[in-house]
Amino acid sequence: MIDDEIRVTDTKKIVILGGGPNRIGQGIEFDYCCCQAAFACEDMGLESVMINSNPETVSTDFDTSDLLFFEPLTLEDVLNVVERLNGGGVEVAGRSGKVAGVIAQFGGQTPLNLAHGLVKSGVPLVGTGIGSIDEAEDRDRFKAMIEELGLRQPESGIAHGLDQAVAIADRIGYPVLVRPSYVLGGRGMETCFDADSLRRYMGSAVIASELADAPVLIDKFLNDAIEVDVDVLADYEPDARSRTSLLSQRNDNARGVVCGVMEHIEEAGIHSGDSTCTIPPYSLSPAIVRRIREQALAMAKRLRVRGLMNVQMAVKDDQVYVIEVNPRASRTVPFVSKAKGVPYARLAARVMMGASLDELGVQESADGTFFAVKESVFPFSKFPGVDVILGPEMRSTGEVMGADRSLPIAFAKAQMAAGVTLPTSGNVFLSLRDGDKRHAADIARSITRIGFNLFTSSGTHAELARQGITTRLLPKISEGARPNVLDLVRNKEIALILNTATRKGGDTDEGSIRAQAVRSGIPIVTTVAGARAAVQAMAAMKAGPWQVFAIQDYFPHLARPAARAVVAEPVTA
Repeated sequence: MIDDEIRVTDTKKIVILGGGPNRIGQGIEFDYCCCQAAFACEDMGLESVMINSNPETVSTDFDTSDLLFFEPLTLEDVLNVVERLNGGGVEVAGRSGKVAGVIAQFGGQTPLNLAHGLVKSGVPLVGTGIGSIDEAEDRDRFKAMIEELGLRQPESGIAHGLDQAVAIADRIGYPVLVRPSYVLGGRGMETCFDADSLRRYMGSAVIASELADAPVLIDKFLNDAIEVDVDVLADYEPDARSRTSLLSQRNDNARGVVCGVMEHIEEAGIHSGDSTCTIPPYSLSPAIVRRIREQALAMAKRLRVRGLMNVQMAVKDDQVYVIEVNPRASRTVPFVSKAKGVPYARLAARVMMGASLDELGVQESADGTFFAVKESVFPFSKFPGVDVILGPEMRSTGEVMGADRSLPIAFAKAQMAAGVTLPTSGNVFLSLRDGDKRHAADIARSITRIGFNLFTSSGTHAELARQGITTRLLPKISEGARPNVLDLVRNKEIALILNTATRKGGDTDEGSIRAQAVRSGIPIVTTVAGARAAVQAMAAMKAGPWQVFAIQDYFPHLARPAARAVVAEPVTA
């Protein structure tokens, strides 16, 4: 006789699939959502069963869930757990069995990839239906839905080989954003500015291996667009294949609410997991924000979302473009919840398990009287010599938040929380690629206006000289003249580096500068928008003093009775 230590009760159970091992491209933010799902099970009188192969997360703490399985997130292992909990047989799940269903939408893409196998095996999904997930992930069906709703989308195509990829790029025009479909964290994603770079991309070993399983998606890249993230919570009835016994009552008042609209500080083209973003939006007009909200809610209704949905959009020339829709919890949910003072993940889990928004009293929460800034945390210090340039492939391993009634100070607080201390005096090195040099004068004037000395590379120096701005020229590393910027960085005579990439890689001059900055602990910014935000934050810090608040202090209904602000002196370099 085979025995184990599992003690199964007769209470209905919800299986929650976690995000798996921590790795670059798989945000730990999903662990927050899984914990909230477990707490929601308790609220609903259900038992929570956590499956996650990561002992370092809170979701796998002994007291987070009722049952915990340290099992690999594979279809076979999940089905084995469901069968054991049901007392034998997967097919009774959701009906006479003890497992009422599985939440696969709270752990990121890893558990979501198991959705098809679970449904085919007779295990119902809790929340948004499998048909809706398919419609959002299948490019052709998604494009048809966007056209049906009268929305805009960047021109795109699906390539199954080099010749087809080049033909699609020629048709929609360069630059293009290319990536293998169904990957985690934008892995293998790149922006190609011409046919040569596209041919190199398609011929790389990484892409060749990806093509064995999936085609390459090619999208028109929107230069100088503002990227936006939107999280939506809805309680629509899912398709019949995904209904569980928990959804026994028809909801004639089904609706959706926008949890938050987040404006990215970096331009479109930086992976959303790496981008700094803010609530509320700081540069978009109320009319644009209203259109963004309306479009997100229309897609939630069309996809019959039950639970959370994330939409990525881009705004260019007052037009809103839909980039991607994910009918699941996103890595922005913890940030939105804290910025709005509303536990959206917990509410979403309760909605997925049968509650309605009306029953829970959920209404759209207005933007507060302060700015909340999400900043990403990067592991570059652990990888000496790696180029730190940001792009469409996610490289962060976590995120932090800064809050203040002043956006520049909120940005500065977020930087501090991420381990980056912006200077308030010293020398700044500025080097911009040709496409960004039109912004050089504004950035240079802002830097010198607040008392910094400005060093520049040859191209940026020449551009600023044409506009009557004097800077100190540093020779290229390849020229052999000394001292060059590497010497100043090693000696910590440079307090901040503002560099947008012309070429990537640790073997290039600029790549070696960025890598040395990481080794020397010198802050480095690699986008124009990030440079503007950093300079504004430095100016605000110099103008100090500024205040430190607890997050509860921004929400009167959550504030502690004795909450009191702390005054901080301006930070010195």
